Amino acid sequence: MQIFYEPEILTNGGVLNEEESKHCIKVLRHKAGDQIHVINGRGTRVLGTITEASPKACSIKIDQTETAEPDAPACHIAIAPTKSIDRFEWFLEKSTELGVDKVTPLLCHQSERRQIKLPRLERVITAATKQCLRLWRPEIDELTNIKKFLEADHPGKYKFIAHCMEGERRELISELTKNSAKEDVLILIGPEGDFSPEEVNMAVKNGFVPVVMGKNRLRTETAGIAACLSVKMAEYYK
Repeated sequence: MQIFYEPEILTNGGVLNEEESKHCIKVLRHKAGDQIHVINGRGTRVLGTITEASPKACSIKIDQTETAEPDAPACHIAIAPTKSIDRFEWFLEKSTELGVDKVTPLLCHQSERRQIKLPRLERVITAATKQCLRLWRPEIDELTNIKKFLEADHPGKYKFIAHCMEGERRELISELTKNSAKEDVLILIGPEGDFSPEEVNMAVKNGFVPVVMGKNRLRTETAGIAACLSVKMAEYYK
């Protein structure tokens, strides 16, 4: 099934944006009369018939509409982007496939990457959303200083910080199975040099529970994937 993404498909008269129109008409060679699927990224997928095969503004007549509620609990991963942007893009792709709902790139004391190109990362998420047939497209924030992030209010969330320092840390998967109220889950993943002691202490003071994800030390992007998968599997096996 070929999926196209147009966030305003229900309100703009059934017109695809220029990027999706070009891909539909020029690359995939669709023509008037063909049926295509379009998602808005907010829980709706439509089946429509192409009425105007323009590579700049492909128009469709909506024939069927399907809706879905977002998964509960929602999974929010706040993670320091890796030095290699390819590895961070891999994380975004795979976490989208696994069901992440929101990603916040964090700027930490030991971050090796201190800037991101958000439009490119948005495109990675969009492509992954279409590929895995999701109706809800994950959100991604601008790069956010961890202090500012920790000082912000995150109501109604199970909050965790995964780090490698000595001290009391709980098993993430065990903690997630206690989430009987299906509260949204927020997990912090640090940079390749880990969080600083000050960042960990600040997180704990703001209600984040220190956790581990197994006995092995994980790369940042692997930890992000493991965290997302833990949220989904804990809910699946309840």
